Amino acid sequence: MKRALLVVDVQMEYFDGALPIRHPVGHLESILEVMDRAQEAKVPTAVIRHHQPDPDSPVFRKDSDMWQLHSEVESRPRDVLIDKTLPGSFTNTDLDKFLKDNEVDTVTIAGYMTQVCCDTTARQAMHRGYQVEFLNDATGTLDVSNKAGSVTAEQLHESILVAQQMFISDVIDRKEWYQRL
Repeated sequence: MKRALLVVDVQMEYFDGALPIRHPVGHLESILEVMDRAQEAKVPTAVIRHHQPDPDSPVFRKDSDMWQLHSEVESRPRDVLIDKTLPGSFTNTDLDKFLKDNEVDTVTIAGYMTQVCCDTTARQAMHRGYQVEFLNDATGTLDVSNKAGSVTAEQLHESILVAQQMFISDVIDRKEWYQRL
């Protein structure tokens, strides 16, 4: 089994912008620890960054301060930086080529948001034949309210993790992941 770590959208929009991640507690520290462990174990790491195609978008506007990677993620080693414009990290990117070039058969998902880009990326990976590990303490989300209803970050996170575990991913915490390295 050869793994790659996918660090999805750990950008300033989720800290100082319109979409502050609040659950689980310690999410950023967990992501950084996972990145450090991946480096130590020589696990290829893809850092993924999102931007909206609309240059006037109020969120994830390319080259804006909120589009930037969190400085702690930016400062850590990575094997590739993948820019994307849709929730799935495989759509219109070179992620699949990077994984194939590195003979990866298992991807580990960390980052934001649990229910959008992490969930979509995990589903895309499974559809492409990869085994998927979804880190429950190194992914994160926020409270959501829209015309469909309202849900707390805790409820949303748990619901997505339960759905991922059904057929798509092996949902684990970072400590179990470290034992697998």
